[in-house]
Amino acid sequence: MIKVTLKDGSVKEYENALSAIEIAQDISAGLARVAAVAEVDGEPVDLRTVIDHDCTLNILTAKDEEGLSTLRHTASHVMAQAIKRLWPEVKLAIGPSIADGFYYDVDPETPITADDLPKIEAEMKKIIKEALPLERFELPRAEAIALMQEKGEPYKVELIQDLPEDAVISFYKQGDFTDLCAGPHLMSTKEVGKAFKLMSIAGAYWRGSEKNKMLTRIYATAFNKKEELDAYITMMEEAKKRDHRRLGRELGLFMMHEAGPGFPFFLPKGMMLKNTLLDYWRQIHKKAGYVEVSTPIILNRSLWETSGHWDHYKDNMYTTVIDDEDYAIKPMNCPGGVLVYTSEPRSYRDLPMRVGELGLVHRHEKSGQLHGLMRVRCFTQDDAHIFMTQEQIKDEIKGVVGLIDQVYSLFGFKYHVELSTRPEDSMGSDEDWEAATDGLRSALDELGLPYVVNEGDGAFYGPKIDFHLTDSIGRTWQCGTIQLDFQLPQRFDLTYMGADGEKHRPIMIHRVVFGSVERFIGILIEHFAGAFPFWLAPVQVKILPISEKYLEFAGKVRAALEEAGIRTELDERSEKIGFKIRAAQMEKVPFMMVLGDKEAESGEVAVRARDGSQETMSLDAFIEKCAKLTAEKANG
Repeated sequence: MIKVTLKDGSVKEYENALSAIEIAQDISAGLARVAAVAEVDGEPVDLRTVIDHDCTLNILTAKDEEGLSTLRHTASHVMAQAIKRLWPEVKLAIGPSIADGFYYDVDPETPITADDLPKIEAEMKKIIKEALPLERFELPRAEAIALMQEKGEPYKVELIQDLPEDAVISFYKQGDFTDLCAGPHLMSTKEVGKAFKLMSIAGAYWRGSEKNKMLTRIYATAFNKKEELDAYITMMEEAKKRDHRRLGRELGLFMMHEAGPGFPFFLPKGMMLKNTLLDYWRQIHKKAGYVEVSTPIILNRSLWETSGHWDHYKDNMYTTVIDDEDYAIKPMNCPGGVLVYTSEPRSYRDLPMRVGELGLVHRHEKSGQLHGLMRVRCFTQDDAHIFMTQEQIKDEIKGVVGLIDQVYSLFGFKYHVELSTRPEDSMGSDEDWEAATDGLRSALDELGLPYVVNEGDGAFYGPKIDFHLTDSIGRTWQCGTIQLDFQLPQRFDLTYMGADGEKHRPIMIHRVVFGSVERFIGILIEHFAGAFPFWLAPVQVKILPISEKYLEFAGKVRAALEEAGIRTELDERSEKIGFKIRAAQMEKVPFMMVLGDKEAESGEVAVRARDGSQETMSLDAFIEKCAKLTAEKANG
C-alpha cells in the first residue's frame, strides 16, 4: 500500500501508483478542476507525476504562490511558441516566471517591437484554444544537445553544456513546440486561460553580462482571473504616473548623467528633501540612545580580508591601489563601525553600544540593472551597529523593530517580515548560526510579529530579519533589515571587560531602517506621487502675487515665513494668477498664498491648499498652522 499524507494530516492509501492529478480527483472533482501543480515532500512537481511511494502531497491551485508561478511559467512557453510560429528564425534563450508575471528572452533576426505585442497575444490565444497537452520527457546529455542543435537553438545548447554532469535534462513538448525546461507546468495550454497580457519590451544581455549579446526581453503577466489582471494593469498604469524618475526630473529633485551611470546627482530641492529626512533620522536615533560616527570611504585590503568581504563580496567592490597597496571603496559601513568599537577598551557598562552612521557606500551593479534611485552604484546607508552582550540580544532586537515600526507608520506604510537563514556562501560555525537564528526567531515570537522563513537568504556573516513595506498602490519594497552577527566580533577579536573581570566577546547587530536613503526617497516619491506631506516637502509654501505692485507686500510675507522656518518660494514672474496657480499645482506645493488688494489692505493672507480648499487667515495663524503640521508630521 502507498500512503499519501495530505495537507490536513489525513492519510490516503492506494494499492497502485497513481498520478498526482488522479489523487486530486480522488480527493475532490472540484479540486482536480482547479489544480495547477503538486508538492511531493515539499518539492513542486507536475500533476502528471506518478506517486509510487509513501509521501506527503499538497495539491496547489493558481490561488497559491507556487500554483500561480506554474501558470505563468506555462504562459511563457505559450508565448515562446507563438513567437516561433510568427518568426520561425527567432532563437530562444530563457523564459522564467517572476514576481509579477513572466518574460522570455529571444534573439530575433528582425527586431520585435512593442507594435508586435498584440500580434503575439493573438497567436497565444490560438494556442490556448488548441488545448495542447504539455508532455515532459528526458534525454541524455548528448541527445539533448543534438536535439537543440537540430532545432537551431544555440542558447539552449549552451545551457545544457553548462549543466552538471549528473543533471537530469528534461524537455516539455506542446504540439509542434519543444523547450528545454525543468518544469513544473500545467497539464495543457488551455489552463493558461484568458487572463494574460504582454506588457513591454526591453533589452537584456544574455546571462546578464555586458560582454554578451543584447537580447530582446518580452515582459508579460498572467493571473487566474480577469479581475485580478485588470486590477494589476490599473496598478501598473498608476505606477507609471508615479514613476520617480519622471517626477524627480519634473520636480527638480535629482538627475542622472552619462558621466556617471548609476551615480545620482541631488539637485537643491532634492537635497532639501534628503536633509529633512536625515534630520528626522537623527532626531529619533538620538532619542533611542544612538551616537553617530563617520568612517572613511576607502580602507585597505587587509581590513576587507579580515571582515570577509574581500572573499565573499569582491565582485561588487570598487578597488584601487595607493602606495602600492590594494584598497577598496567601502560597499558596507560595518568594518569601519567595528574599528570605532576598537578605538578604546570597552566594559560591560558600555553595552549596549548603539553606533549609527549615514555612510556613503559604493557597489558595482551591472548597467542593465540600474534603475533611477531604486538601483544605483552609490548610496547613503542609514546603518547602525549595536554591540551587546548575549543577554541583551532580545531587548535590542525589540528596540530596533520598534524604531522601524515608528518610521514606517509615520509614512503610512504597512509591512510584513521575513526571517532569512544561512546561505550556502557563509562563514562561521553551525553553533553560532543556530544561536543567532534562534535569537532573531525568539525576539519575533515574543513580539508576536507574524513572519515567514526565507531559507538560505541571510547575509554571509549572519541571519537577518527583513521588512517588506507596502506602498499606497500595493507594491512591496524590501527596506529595513536586522542582521545578527557572531562572526565579525570574532574576526576582529572584539572584547569587553565583564563584571567578573574577565574578557568576553560582544555580539553585533547590523541594522538599517531606510536601507538605502536614495532608494527610500525613490519609494517616497512614488508613494506620495510627488505630493509630499508638509513637513517633508522641499517647498512648503508658494507665494503668488496677483501683479508686480504687490511684490513688496509679498516680500514681507516671505520674510516672515522664512523667519518661522517655513520653506518658501516667491513667484515674481509677470504672469496671470491662473498661470501661477497651475504652475504651483504642477510642482505639488502643499500651500499657495495668493496676494492682491484685499490681502495687502487687511494684512490677512488667502491660502489655497494642494487639495483645492481655500481659506483666509492672519499670517500669524497660518504660521501657527504650519508649525503644528511640522510638529505632528502628518501625512496630509
